[in-house]
Amino acid sequence: MWRWEQSGLQLVPESDEMARLRRGAGGLLPWLSLLCVILDLHLDGLLAASHAEIDNHLEMGRKLLAAGQLAEALTHYHSAVEGDPNNYLTYYKRAAVYLAMGKFRSALPDLSKAIELKPDFLAARLQRGNILLKQGNVHDARQDFEAVLQTHPGHEEASGQLQRATELEVHLQDAQAAFERQDYGSAIRFLDHVIELTAWDPEARELRSESYLQIGDISKAILDLKPTTKLRSDNRAAFMKLSKLYYMQGEHEESLNQVRECLKLDQDDKDCFSHYKQVKKLSKQLESAEEYIKEQRYEDAIEKYKAAMKTEPSVHIYTTKANERICHCLSKSKKSPEAIATCTEAHQQDPSNLFILRDRAEAYILNEELEKAVEDYQAAKELDGENEEIKEGLERAQKLLKQSHKRDYYKILGVKRDANKQEIIKAYRKLAQQWHPDNFQSEDEKKEAEKKFIDIAAAKEVLTDPELRQKVDAGEDPLDPENQQGGGGHSQQWPFEFNPFSSGNYHFKFNFN
Repeated sequence: MWRWEQSGLQLVPESDEMARLRRGAGGLLPWLSLLCVILDLHLDGLLAASHAEIDNHLEMGRKLLAAGQLAEALTHYHSAVEGDPNNYLTYYKRAAVYLAMGKFRSALPDLSKAIELKPDFLAARLQRGNILLKQGNVHDARQDFEAVLQTHPGHEEASGQLQRATELEVHLQDAQAAFERQDYGSAIRFLDHVIELTAWDPEARELRSESYLQIGDISKAILDLKPTTKLRSDNRAAFMKLSKLYYMQGEHEESLNQVRECLKLDQDDKDCFSHYKQVKKLSKQLESAEEYIKEQRYEDAIEKYKAAMKTEPSVHIYTTKANERICHCLSKSKKSPEAIATCTEAHQQDPSNLFILRDRAEAYILNEELEKAVEDYQAAKELDGENEEIKEGLERAQKLLKQSHKRDYYKILGVKRDANKQEIIKAYRKLAQQWHPDNFQSEDEKKEAEKKFIDIAAAKEVLTDPELRQKVDAGEDPLDPENQQGGGGHSQQWPFEFNPFSSGNYHFKFNFN
């Protein structure tokens, strides 16, 4: 029997051994040949289906990218790359998605793979060169731009970027030289140009951040340092430095956030953990103090602020802040002498703090030092002329000062402005007995006593009436005829029976309750 010799494509005689095998197999070989043909056809079908599926992923990725659905587009490009790992376009398209998502570090390997598969891929070369330049990798960026110019000598974008790379090198050298000679202002100006070209270069931002620190501008130093936490994969040093800078500025909450980020990268980092414990303790004390103030637990708040000053005695801003809040607590709890002393110390530490002036003004009012209260409110208004609380406080202090030149009910009874009702009644009883007109003999003495007694009785009635007392504390005199409804000049109706103009003996009907 004859058979086809596959290698030579010619008929050759079948060997005796092969013939025996064929006969022994009962004619199996024809079926095996048929099976191989079927398998080949099936494999061709699978390959065709695979290419169709890849094309579908690419098309879906393109549509989703155009629609701005980047995460979904990326999933389809992942599938396309897995289905055809030798297609340079799939890598390039996936790199475009990464760039749209701001993940330039992820885009670089895909661009490099596309260039490896197709070394003359112009678009990938330019894109990689641009990324490398923004990263501050001038040497490798220059190689990509030069490679483009070798095949396309007049390429405008490659020529421009190559020129920028040269400018970048010059500015960076100038910045480093200025920093080394401690000319930090010049270093910052040179680095401004550098960072315009290398927005993703952590080293340039770190150098400018340090330059800002050297001239005392902590806020700008922080602004430069924050992006470096994302520009480096494990930048615990930046998180730690940010935490300390925020801490020095008194922003303990943000300081705590930054040091926690450091610990997320390495929970066993000793420096970060040590700093975390310090910031955590201080933050807890300060937050507890503020909660106590909201609950009007002023004594507890004062204790917490004193504890905070012991926790962090070396950072000036926390001592100043604690004194400011203690001043507030003492003023609110009506401890005027202590409040005035503490507020004065806080004001010396922070002269431009209008809240210290406000709290001291309130303490002066309680202490009957109304002219000083007006001065403090006026100083606070100069700091913030639009603050409604300050404007209202100044107006009230001025009214109280004006009122003090007329009739001061607190002074009449000899009580403090924070006296309670029992203290007012006690003072009234004592003075009413002392200045009762029947205690005096001469007509002149009786008239003087009568006048004082009227004032004493009026003061008692006003200060024991919550509504009237509130008006007094706002700087008004509720018994002043000018303040009565219907205009001035109306006779005052006193809240007790007393006729100082009747002839004969004086008769009084007292209400000592």
